[in-house]
Amino acid sequence: MKEGPRLSLLRLPPLLARNRRLLLGSLVALPLALLIVASMVAAVLWQQLPALDRLTDYQPKEPLRIFSADGVLIGEFGSERRRFVPLSEIPKPLQDALLAVEDTDFWNHPGLDVSGIVRALWRNLTHRGPRHGASTITQQLARDTYLSKEQTWSRKAVEALLALKMERELSKAQILEIYMNQIFMGNRAYGFAAASERYFGKRLEQLSTAEIALLVGLPKDPVRLNPVTHLERAKRRQAVVLERLAAVGLISPGEVDVAKATPLLIKRPKRMSSIADHAAEMVRAEVVARYGEDAYARGLQVTTTLLSEEQVAAQQGLRRALFDLERRQAYRGAEGQFPIGPADAEPDEEAVDAAFNKHPDLGELRAALVLQLDKSQAELLLSDGQRVRLAAAAMRPLLVTPKEPSRRVQRGSVVRLLPVGKDWAISQAPEAEGAVVSLDPSTGAIRALVGGFDFARGQFNHVTQAYRQPGSSFKPFVYSAAIEIGAWEGTEVSDEPVTYGDWSPKNYDGKYEPSLTLRQALARSKNMVTIRLLDHLGVARVRSWAAQFGLEEARQPQNLTLALGSGAVTPLQMAQAYSAFAAGGKVPAVQLIDKVSDAQGQVLWQATPTEPKQAISERNAFMTAQLLAAVTREGTGARASALLNRWDLYGKTGTTNDAMDAWFVGFQATRTAAVWIGYPTPRSLGERETGGGLALPVWVSTMAAARQGVPVSPVSPPAEGLVQQGEAWFYEELAGDLALKRIGPEPSAEPASAPENAGASAPP
Repeated sequence: MKEGPRLSLLRLPPLLARNRRLLLGSLVALPLALLIVASMVAAVLWQQLPALDRLTDYQPKEPLRIFSADGVLIGEFGSERRRFVPLSEIPKPLQDALLAVEDTDFWNHPGLDVSGIVRALWRNLTHRGPRHGASTITQQLARDTYLSKEQTWSRKAVEALLALKMERELSKAQILEIYMNQIFMGNRAYGFAAASERYFGKRLEQLSTAEIALLVGLPKDPVRLNPVTHLERAKRRQAVVLERLAAVGLISPGEVDVAKATPLLIKRPKRMSSIADHAAEMVRAEVVARYGEDAYARGLQVTTTLLSEEQVAAQQGLRRALFDLERRQAYRGAEGQFPIGPADAEPDEEAVDAAFNKHPDLGELRAALVLQLDKSQAELLLSDGQRVRLAAAAMRPLLVTPKEPSRRVQRGSVVRLLPVGKDWAISQAPEAEGAVVSLDPSTGAIRALVGGFDFARGQFNHVTQAYRQPGSSFKPFVYSAAIEIGAWEGTEVSDEPVTYGDWSPKNYDGKYEPSLTLRQALARSKNMVTIRLLDHLGVARVRSWAAQFGLEEARQPQNLTLALGSGAVTPLQMAQAYSAFAAGGKVPAVQLIDKVSDAQGQVLWQATPTEPKQAISERNAFMTAQLLAAVTREGTGARASALLNRWDLYGKTGTTNDAMDAWFVGFQATRTAAVWIGYPTPRSLGERETGGGLALPVWVSTMAAARQGVPVSPVSPPAEGLVQQGEAWFYEELAGDLALKRIGPEPSAEPASAPENAGASAPP
């Protein structure tokens, strides 16, 4: 059988065949040419890439940190909050969660996610709208460290090359470690450790699954997802993260449900952010003056002389006293008003945020937004989302009509709540101010310093800057001057009323006696005795004598009102001055900074001891201290010994005319403390307010922490220069028959001089 013709391929005409070869050649040559051009561009760009010194020798921009002597952080200054934590100390669940969300193939890719880049490129070419990216963690770190966030092809190309270079010069672990410490997380927090502290007040190892998911979601958009200002938005992102963690098998579906239902207690910014804001500011100013503005980014660590427990006790004691004083004042009404919407709807979220941002919590004094108010009950919202219901008795102040109509309490008003046990009480921010300072009398090391109620509302440091009348707390300097001329605790002085020109001072208790011993007079804070002592000694002599203790002579009056403390002193000056009675007559130079170290812990500066100034003799200091012991055992300061259950305490109350200033200054052998309370613009604290009632409890609170576990140790007499007869001490050359029996005129005799201008009497 004859075969038929075979089928053959279609033959193209010669011209079409040549075009076909050109087309195929172009399809091969064009990509090759593009690849060559891209390679040449990449080679040029590669040469221009920055060195990676900032990463290979990673020195994070860490803030200036200030610590107490026992290692408690009390202050932090710098544009960036950062806590560098080695990767080995970052919890594995947090690392895994971050990689699951941001870069699943991190441990395997060369720095770029090629398949992701192709998908993003195709998406951007075929769709309008925001451009999609496929950045690995390495690329994100390259961008955040060296580049802008500008969405251009050239920037993306450089970013990709940088990522490749980083993968060549750094290990994967280094890249992840730097990323987790460097990435911006909102609210000036950089890195996961700083964000954990900022938003939750926790260390990384304390985070729950819900909290980890929220933090892992922040790098996507730390501003719009900020949980402080956009909590609902942050929670939606948290839910996406949790679903992703379940999808890759890091958590179970049940754990997702539990995490979503877990309340997020986000820390709002607080004005009372530290236990020692005023002290920290003093340190900051000195360190910046010494090291310049670079101090804010070098990670300098400053160790102060403060003791955290004593500092906390001083701060809490002062705040408690100011709250107690405020409770005795009229209720002033709402702090602010905000439009939170109708009563039958949930409060407007933005208005709530605005209210708490403008009126943050002041430590334990919580800001509360009124949601509902009638005669039977009130419902209030706290900054952490907690709702508080007050019954009629507790909410009564809210119904009082204030003097200013704008402060009437209603829905949307901001008021203050103070915790009282398990309940809440209506309160208000104190208008009065105060100061507490304690120090080691032998070295001058400051152990506690509270410059006021709230550093944010007033950065004025009342410990160092407030010159106020010391009242009767000045009297020990007059008595010390009298001892120097031979007086002793049994020396008698008239306590009868006296008039100097148009000035007729009075004893605070309105009682007078023919004469009193120095011990009795100082213990009972008798004005007549002190005035007669000053008159006998001479104003000029006592002003000069007080100046030896560090009190500025120019700020003391040149008349007999000086006896009642009508001059001007600061709490720090008074603490230093009283230290002389505890430390053998020596006034110490104060010290707040112990050392400055760099970020690696190398000491850059170490304080050296400063020799104290010998203000008075050791024997004078001891004898004056014995008079002050009588004050705390049987006089106006006896509550101090009773509350602390110690007999080795020495001190003096002080209240100025019209109770404008309340003081207690005192010491134990190894600690001195001064407390002042008053209004910033002087006005009466109240008719019944005194130093013994207001300032003494704060002093007791501070000293209780300072002397805990310290055995009773009274001030010791000097080895020479004194003799003891019975219970009394004398200068050895003025003992026995040479002892000064009386100072000043006999009872009912008129003194010889009068002050140049009238003053007023002061209570103890």
